[in-house]
Amino acid sequence: MNTPVHADVYTHGHHESVLRSHRWRTAANSAAYLLPSLAPGQSLLDVGCGPGSVTIDLASRVAPGAVVGVDTSSKVIEIARTAAADAGAANVSFDVADAYELPFDDDTFDVVHAHQVLQHLSDPVAALREMRRVTRPGGVVAVRDADYAGMTWFPPSPGLDEWQALYQEVTEANRAEADAGRRLLSWVRAAGFAPAGIAPSAGVWCYATPEDRTWWAELWADRCVKSNFAAQAIDHHLADEVGLELLADAWREWGAEPDGWFTVLHGEVVARA
Repeated sequence: MNTPVHADVYTHGHHESVLRSHRWRTAANSAAYLLPSLAPGQSLLDVGCGPGSVTIDLASRVAPGAVVGVDTSSKVIEIARTAAADAGAANVSFDVADAYELPFDDDTFDVVHAHQVLQHLSDPVAALREMRRVTRPGGVVAVRDADYAGMTWFPPSPGLDEWQALYQEVTEANRAEADAGRRLLSWVRAAGFAPAGIAPSAGVWCYATPEDRTWWAELWADRCVKSNFAAQAIDHHLADEVGLELLADAWREWGAEPDGWFTVLHGEVVARA
């Protein structure tokens, strides 16, 4: 059996606390930078589609155009297929595939989209070249990724400082880049896209209402002790169970702050093929 050239590790995994976050995402809150480039009838590929909430929303924007969502996890592909059936999204399908070896001919899609994917890859430029390969001339590749060092919060929290530092250490051990957002432009340029066809931007998620703050805090408290992030922190000898429980407590303490405010910075690029 051949050993994969890229043996990437997904830092978050697919614990319910992770899928809870993914299912919250929509085209409006996670792909607004791409929407002006969409039109009915376009074909679209969503790379790293997860449970499919963004994919299904994008499919409604390009209907009757055909949309395909791909992910390396068969588990989330089944979840996405169920979600599409429940939504009556007849123009979308889902399959298991690798971002480095997309099972499509050259020049297949009008739009190729990837949200929060490149930050988990050991060779994001290779993945971008593959996305470009399957995009028709004149079509677009659109990528958006968080930038962990650019995340900010209030009130100050030593526990969240420790969480941020640990997340950086875990992703480094996984040969991934937590601060992908600020690097997207350079990666897209390295992948061979013409500078004149590259449109970079930035976007944020903000969690500051009582409901949003509680949701975000509980989500990350669970991730700190139950997700792949927790398991990898232990496996890499970067944290132990007691330390991870303390990080979860810090998230809940921040979530209970009436003045609590958290923003997630994202880099975004739309690149013409």
